[in-house]
Amino acid sequence: MSGTSQGPTPAADPNRPTVTESEITAPPRAGRVGLPPPPPYHSVFATAPLAMAVVGRDGRVISANGTLADLLGRAPDTLVGAVAADLVDLASDARAWHAYRDLLSGREGRLRCTRRLKHPEGHSLWVQVSVTPLPPDDGAARGEHDADGPHDGPDGDDGRDGRDECDGHAPHGVLLSVADVSARHELQARLRHLQMHDPVTRLPNRTLFFERLTAALEAESYERSGTGRIGLCSLDLDGFKAINDALGHRVGDRLLAAVAERLLLCAEEAGRSRACTPLVARLGGDEFALLVEDSTGTEQLADLAESVLAAIQDPFDVDGRRLSVSASIGVVERHADGTTPTALMQAADTTLYWAKADGKSRWTLFDPERNAHRMTRQALASALRPAVERGEFALEYQPLVGMEDDRVHGVEALVRWNHPQFGTLTPNRFISIAEEDGSIVKLGRWVLRTACRQARRWQVEHPGEPPIFVSVNVAVRQVWDSDLVADVAETLKETGLAPELLQLELTESAVMGSSGRPLQALTALSDMGVRIAIDDFGTGYSNLAYLSRLPVSVLKLDGAFVRGFQYEDRAAAPSPADEAIVEAMVQLAHRLGLTVTAECVETSAQATRLRRIGCDTGQGWLYSRPVPPDRISELLGAPGGQPDAVGDPAAGDPVVGDPVVGDPVAGNP
Repeated sequence: MSGTSQGPTPAADPNRPTVTESEITAPPRAGRVGLPPPPPYHSVFATAPLAMAVVGRDGRVISANGTLADLLGRAPDTLVGAVAADLVDLASDARAWHAYRDLLSGREGRLRCTRRLKHPEGHSLWVQVSVTPLPPDDGAARGEHDADGPHDGPDGDDGRDGRDECDGHAPHGVLLSVADVSARHELQARLRHLQMHDPVTRLPNRTLFFERLTAALEAESYERSGTGRIGLCSLDLDGFKAINDALGHRVGDRLLAAVAERLLLCAEEAGRSRACTPLVARLGGDEFALLVEDSTGTEQLADLAESVLAAIQDPFDVDGRRLSVSASIGVVERHADGTTPTALMQAADTTLYWAKADGKSRWTLFDPERNAHRMTRQALASALRPAVERGEFALEYQPLVGMEDDRVHGVEALVRWNHPQFGTLTPNRFISIAEEDGSIVKLGRWVLRTACRQARRWQVEHPGEPPIFVSVNVAVRQVWDSDLVADVAETLKETGLAPELLQLELTESAVMGSSGRPLQALTALSDMGVRIAIDDFGTGYSNLAYLSRLPVSVLKLDGAFVRGFQYEDRAAAPSPADEAIVEAMVQLAHRLGLTVTAECVETSAQATRLRRIGCDTGQGWLYSRPVPPDRISELLGAPGGQPDAVGDPAAGDPVVGDPVVGDPVAGNP
């Protein structure tokens, strides 16, 4: 069957004569006289509306009806003696040719194929060719033209198996029938076009796009010629949904059609200097794609993406309205070898997501390293929930030290994930994932109970020491998705820990925006006796008026303020602005009856200045890094109960290996 992709031409005129009065037969050889009259079936053959010919075992036409001559646009007398395979282009298809040769050699079977022929008038003609062996007693099939020599096929064969004509087992020829299927082929082509194209933009749809993409990634396609590379721009319109919802689908569809026109112009412009014009397709909704076969590198794709962004940013005139949209584009360019359609589309979709996350109205190039991070994040997300049940999490504690007496007043519980594949993970690697998928509720409940149980154990093991409180980070989703008040009450009752020895930390942005249920929960917890602390104060809303109405007892100053006290040149004078800001916040907190904890205290100089300002407690590597619970027990059992300093960065000790305390992510459970 022909593999051509050109469309068919209309069928022959249905009003032309379909029955002819004459039959085209071979002229009699000299010496053959007194032939019997033709059998009755000859008239049926001659007047049949189906184009037919009798082909001898030498592959040449012995007899043909007028319908065949009309169909092929040839004079009737030119058919007899003609090579049948040439009339219907059988020799151009090796598979069809070999099947045809087998039939001529006498084998049982039937050949049927569709061929595209060139009509003498210039148009294309699609025909269905059928070849059927004739019975042995059909005298019309006996060869009359052996003296003219055989016709060679594509492999040099003459279409016969070399057996002698006088052999009793010799073939008796075949019946060749040809049906005009141009109209059917044209209908199929139109149906396929409708099936493979988007009705709104008339661009190739997702089905045709993937068909072209799959073909472009086949080895024989890129190894034959070209650069062996492939590029893809995945495009999504920013702001289209708002227009579609506000003005209706009719306006939205016209806007999509206008966008498609501009994309086609960009593709045509890009194709002028290249061997291949990019394929533009609509994948669905407001998502489009531009496929670049035989790409020359990322620069080519970047230029295409830039031109598309510029074209889309110009306003559109739709139904008298001036509409504006932008586009986010994910760009992927790589070697075709080893790439699959699925992998290429996944990379393009991921990069498109990055472009939107980075601010929209831009193009972003695929980054393998960034993608590896995404894959790792996905792996962590899938393993997070089961990890709680498998007991893969553990808590470490960092002391909260009084500025005046240098004693440990409390500890902050910090969760660690002992991942079997990635090792020990700090909270900034998985807390945001837990908040997204809701597993933070289960994990947070485990952290709360474990920390309270440990705080009670320290109290029992060191009855002579003042009890220390434990501070636990709480995500806003824990307040919304669970009954935090009930969880805390049940935990305190189960562990026997006094409410005043539990402190719950929430970030400033979460607390300042609290209303309704979150605010009610914080108020109930405060009434219960639990201390509420605002973590990372100074980095969020800083709504001081709202602060006065919240049930808060502790402010934890963000480490950025404390780090501002540290200078590379120790001889440099302290910054009056830094100290003024911190001093103002400390005084404000004290006026409101709140205590203040400074995070990220790393040097003695910082501690001295914070003490002078009036800060109540400090937390940081000057006192201790996060440590296992047994180290806290040793600390409580030491004379005086004072912590040992673990690393002074100002003295040249390294400050690495753990997230900075006070980081809004690292501080979460």
